Amino acid sequence: MLSLLAATEPSHVAWYIAGGVLALWAVTLSGIGLKRPDFPGNDRGARLVMLVSLVLVAAAMTAAVATA
Repeated sequence: MLSLLAATEPSHVAWYIAGGVLALWAVTLSGIGLKRPDFPGNDRGARLVMLVSLVLVAAAMTAAVATA
């Protein structure tokens, strides 16, 4: 019975990877921000950081829903 249940459960690997990448991105941004008070430096850099963050959050949310 337990093996049948395990076979029908979706794999959570995508969620773990997306969540891990998002967490790593957040820690990296905070480390850069602490070392460089002017980070990201200009409007283009700020937009790039926001875009990457948005894509990573969307990927994590999609993986969470897909593996639920």
